[in-house]
Amino acid sequence: MRYWLVMPAAGTGRRFGQSIPKQYAALHGRTVLEWALAPFASDPRCAGITIAIATDDTRWARLSDRLPAVTVTPGGAERSESVRNALAVLARRASANDWVLVHDAARPCLSNEDRDRLLTELAAHAVGGLLAAPVSDTLKQADAGQAVGKTVDRSGLWRAQTPQMFRYARLLEALEQAIAGRRFPSDEAQAMEWLGEHPRLVEGSAQNIKVTSGADLAVAAAILRGREGTSA
Repeated sequence: MRYWLVMPAAGTGRRFGQSIPKQYAALHGRTVLEWALAPFASDPRCAGITIAIATDDTRWARLSDRLPAVTVTPGGAERSESVRNALAVLARRASANDWVLVHDAARPCLSNEDRDRLLTELAAHAVGGLLAAPVSDTLKQADAGQAVGKTVDRSGLWRAQTPQMFRYARLLEALEQAIAGRRFPSDEAQAMEWLGEHPRLVEGSAQNIKVTSGADLAVAAAILRGREGTSA
């Protein structure tokens, strides 16, 4: 099989708490963005990579020489707009039924094993799906005063991850319909749900973290160092 990789990377990372967007933060000898791309750049099944960056991004140029096979397109104000713009770049290259994987630029710890599990389990699926992890913590719902209102039943609850994997034409349709209706899904799976689809959940590792704060960088670095030790 083959697939296309789309990566929305136009965010400013307001919660990150540093002077640069989190995707450009230094992490274990590379940037977060480079680590996020690594499982796909090394995969011969990946037919091409398109990244959506902010129109005023001045940092990408410093990486472009190290990532010559990547196509860049302007991102949007919302994640869904960035992904839609990246899909538009593929219009003359991807066929309607080609698989597209969408991966967060701030997820630097995706393992090859999780990537392969997603591709294998969804290869014959009619819709597609996403990596996700079952919720293991006890969940509390707060009331207006920030006190516990109730404990939420966690059975059947999952934390969505990326990559998320859908057919090219159907994903583009889902995002275009959402944007036309001024609805902005939090991820691609939600856009597909709005079309009436039921994406499949593929269990992934809890190590596939999303860098949101500066503290997450230390966790990501520890994960990456641990993998080097395991492979040594």
